[in-house]
Amino acid sequence: MRLYNTLTRRLEELDVQNNTVRMYVCGPTVYDLIHIGNARPMIVFDALRRYLESRGYRVIYVQNVTDVDDKIIRRAHEEGRPAAEVAAHYTEEYFRDLASLGVARPTHSPRATAYVPQMVELVQRLVASGHAYEVDGDVYFSVESFPGYGKLSGRAMDDQEAGARVEVDEHKRHPGDFALWKRSKPGEPSWPSPWGDGRPGWHTECVVMSRDLLGEVVDIHAGGSDLIFPHHENELAQAEALTGRPFVRIWLHNGLLTVRGERMGKSVGNFAYARDVVGKYGGEAVRYFYLSRDWRKPLDYSDEAVAEARRAVDRVYDFLWGAEALPGEAGVDVSAELQGLEGRFHGALEEDFTTPGALGVLQEIVGLGHERRQAGDLGGAKAAALFVRRLGGSLGLFQAPRPATDALADDLIRVLIALRADLRKAKQFALADRVRDRLAELGVELRDGPEGTTWVLRPSSPAAGSRS
Repeated sequence: MRLYNTLTRRLEELDVQNNTVRMYVCGPTVYDLIHIGNARPMIVFDALRRYLESRGYRVIYVQNVTDVDDKIIRRAHEEGRPAAEVAAHYTEEYFRDLASLGVARPTHSPRATAYVPQMVELVQRLVASGHAYEVDGDVYFSVESFPGYGKLSGRAMDDQEAGARVEVDEHKRHPGDFALWKRSKPGEPSWPSPWGDGRPGWHTECVVMSRDLLGEVVDIHAGGSDLIFPHHENELAQAEALTGRPFVRIWLHNGLLTVRGERMGKSVGNFAYARDVVGKYGGEAVRYFYLSRDWRKPLDYSDEAVAEARRAVDRVYDFLWGAEALPGEAGVDVSAELQGLEGRFHGALEEDFTTPGALGVLQEIVGLGHERRQAGDLGGAKAAALFVRRLGGSLGLFQAPRPATDALADDLIRVLIALRADLRKAKQFALADRVRDRLAELGVELRDGPEGTTWVLRPSSPAAGSRS
């Protein structure tokens, strides 16, 4: 597998030891519910993890929770409750949203507040080595002490300025110096340190947690492109200043979500909460929406685009549930053709995780299955369905079982199918069509084929709604 490395600006082969991928993905700052743009890296890198696991890799997947931060403190003041309580509440809501999006739980979900002593130790080491300095209880990393600073973002030293979550301070030696430890103000969460009571800087948190859970060198470090600078640049500087070794083998960054060309964000107000979108279209439609686009490019969000993804997902389930209801076993006569399509599926994903190409192959398999069914090859249709299930599952898609109906409903549908057949024989086609149309309104679609008339619950029917 080759992936585009932000650091080297080229595709690089994923080369890991002991068949184990050590993967760190930056997680949320838990002061509010996540919006639909926040969900993009969660889905994209969850899909990458699932695919690697389907290919036989062991993936240690770490995603942190930032549970101490200025935004959390502000929300706590607004709500009149402790910052820890705010963080705990929105952490729980975050994992609830992940589940609704079909995102698997990380192997480890470390909270920043559980690692403060280790963060103090790391800052002490940086101060002792001359890479950091203290000013009135605040500790800053000296960007001038690290010759490689700027290599991830491509920013020259002269262009560096204090970035997001890095406070401007006249005591800094260089505008780009960033906080490793921040003196706490009255009423703010604080921990003891050699520089007085305070709390860790955001950029230090991820370094400590990744080193503890994944070791000094991480195979993949991922997040949104907005994290390249300053967050990931500052992580890299601290980690490599400590060890003199590369911190990350491959840096991955997904493109941001936009709305009419403008970046989606809570500060702008042009966002939708992820759970509201899931409630309207289903988690699998959101997943398909993201995976049907190039993960590295910006993506413009609209209700129409997610609705189209919903229809695409429904069409695949329409085929799957229809094929799986057919009598007999999966055939083998189309296996060579299906294996060729499977090879193209893997080829797309192993070249920079090109999920749009992989989904295109899945749609080709669905088309092949329809052709086989129309030709009377029921085994071939069922074989295509098996391939869609297996390959789609490697991306977290198309695993919902065919909705079940109770025995009475099954019998009533069969009675109506028989009635419709009798009406057609009697050339009462208008009445026969009314039976078909009324069943369709209830979510039951009739299929006329060489084997007779079969039926399937449409994915959008009430019985199918629990899938999302």
